[in-house]
Amino acid sequence: EGEERSREQSNQEQSNQEQSGFAWASLLHSALQHWHCWAIAGVLVLLLGLCWWLRKRSREPERGANDLRRLLARHIQRPVQNWDRESEAVKYLVERFILLFKYVFFDPWYQVLEDAIEVGSAFEGWSPRQEDITYRLLVLLKPPRGHTFHLEPSHLGPVRNFCVRVDLVCTCEMERPAGETRCFLHDHEEEQWRNEGPSILRDLCTDSYLDVQKIARCFQDMMRHSWRILPESATHRLTVLPSDRSCKFQVTQGGGKRLFIELMFGVRQGDSDIFVSSQNTEAAYTPSTMWPESYAVAEMKFFRHIASQAQPDSIHLRCLQLCARSLLDTDFSTRTLKTVVMHLLSTIPPTDWGRRDFLERLEDILQYLQSCLEEGRLNHFFIGNENVPEEIILPQ
Repeated sequence: EGEERSREQSNQEQSNQEQSGFAWASLLHSALQHWHCWAIAGVLVLLLGLCWWLRKRSREPERGANDLRRLLARHIQRPVQNWDRESEAVKYLVERFILLFKYVFFDPWYQVLEDAIEVGSAFEGWSPRQEDITYRLLVLLKPPRGHTFHLEPSHLGPVRNFCVRVDLVCTCEMERPAGETRCFLHDHEEEQWRNEGPSILRDLCTDSYLDVQKIARCFQDMMRHSWRILPESATHRLTVLPSDRSCKFQVTQGGGKRLFIELMFGVRQGDSDIFVSSQNTEAAYTPSTMWPESYAVAEMKFFRHIASQAQPDSIHLRCLQLCARSLLDTDFSTRTLKTVVMHLLSTIPPTDWGRRDFLERLEDILQYLQSCLEEGRLNHFFIGNENVPEEIILPQ
């Protein structure tokens, strides 16, 4: 039980860091103010020392090559086949859950679900952890017919937060499904049906604002009820894990292998790749109607863009993974590390990320981190950065 609690706490910390998507500067400032800053600096010095030692030994061709191969094998080689197989299994399972929710458990007038988008390190191709990797997906919410979502900025907290107001709209002039004549605002029978039947305003909102905790509870309940419909229930065991702002669950296979999955909820900002999401924040208390801004989808698109240009032997993910695992037991955020690597990926050509460049790129990452610690500042990757790929759509 103690091990499970420790794993859950560690995963929660990783989840908070991965989901944040905006507060690079505040996270770095927090790390700098914390007494663990010296421990972090010590780790960076050790890693830089390791680079120097490997570079020195690399002048001895046979010994250097063997040392580098051992380092790669021990720390940064990932079981690609198993990981990819797990990712596909997770996506397939979540897709089936979404279909059940949309067409079996939700009333047609209660449709709020779109697709689920893979986000976070597990789907980007790296992980700070070797075991018990958590696969995270962002379930997109849309207003059902006769409703609209309005994003209202909130000034609480160090990051950009929003509240999602739900309004009714007139559907008298809208094109309607065959046989449908009701208007949500102007039809008496529709008003009676809205008061008695399922209602997004009543069931998923608080004071007309989307409530993260109500949505999470709704999904958790539906997941418990829908699991027995799926064929996997005959050979796998589902455990819904406690969470106020997302739907976390564990699927245990017959041989004891466990998959950890977290479904978060998000609303798109216009037509952009930036969302407001149900993620946790760094604040001690986050109101249930507050939705922090998230760049997780944009980050996923960035790593896919890099993968499309990368050389077959590219080591950018392995460098990120090695550094993340080295800093795992410190208070240094993997989000900060990930942002540093993204900045370097946008400025160093893909041809310079091959296996032969491993030590140089590792030194670049550590020196960039060191300069950030000294300056107490790290620039946001997406805001004000001219190197953001064109296919990533930012809000106007």
